[in-house]
Amino acid sequence: MLKTAEVIPEQLIKQTPQILWFLQTSYVAIILLANWFDIRLIRIGPIDTDAGVLIFPLTFILSDLITEVYGYKFARRAIWAGFLFNFIFMLFGQIVVHLPSPNFALISNAKFDELIGFNIRIVIASMVAYLMGEPLNSFIMAKMKILTQGKKVYLRFVLSTLVASFFDSMIFVAIAFYSIMSLFNLIKFSLTLWLIKVAVEILGLPFSLIFTQKLKRLERLDMYDVGTKFTIFSLESTYEKNNNRYKQID
Repeated sequence: MLKTAEVIPEQLIKQTPQILWFLQTSYVAIILLANWFDIRLIRIGPIDTDAGVLIFPLTFILSDLITEVYGYKFARRAIWAGFLFNFIFMLFGQIVVHLPSPNFALISNAKFDELIGFNIRIVIASMVAYLMGEPLNSFIMAKMKILTQGKKVYLRFVLSTLVASFFDSMIFVAIAFYSIMSLFNLIKFSLTLWLIKVAVEILGLPFSLIFTQKLKRLERLDMYDVGTKFTIFSLESTYEKNNNRYKQID
């Protein structure tokens, strides 16, 4: 006997967005790139920082966009995808460095193994900071959207990054560079990373606001997380129809 198809209640909707897959893929790719280049310290004028910080702030912009247009539940999925591939990156790195080397590659492989060995500490620090900062960023975005009734998008973008990137930077530096830097330099380095992330968010704000509005029109979505359970331990992504208030701004 054929099973009857499961009927989704009329008041529930599942999104079929066009651009979401690209935003989520870009989000994961940027996280992996940032982790790889975090090991390289650079100097920009009087500022000492790591190379990863030049690209990592884009993750906050992307998660802001996803939360603002598609809702917290889809940002949460992107966060878990980023965490999964970070873990795979770390695991595969450990497998590679413990595989035997051919004799002609002993010297070059030793340099690579040393690099990967230190980078694993960077990845672990990034993963811990990531699970603190990224969910907090999307949570603040979603909650502020409800409190402001969809107004002051610029304030949500900046404030969410301001708070979340502070915790992200402090946790990351403490784990990644403890015992390598003095306490003074750790604090200085953390604050530098934080300010750079906030600066990138502010500099990119005009483009973020324009892209947000265009994305809402294209997808015909403007999701409000009313009734959302903000636990990070879920991949559920169903919204009620009244969560989408796009028509009110069209």
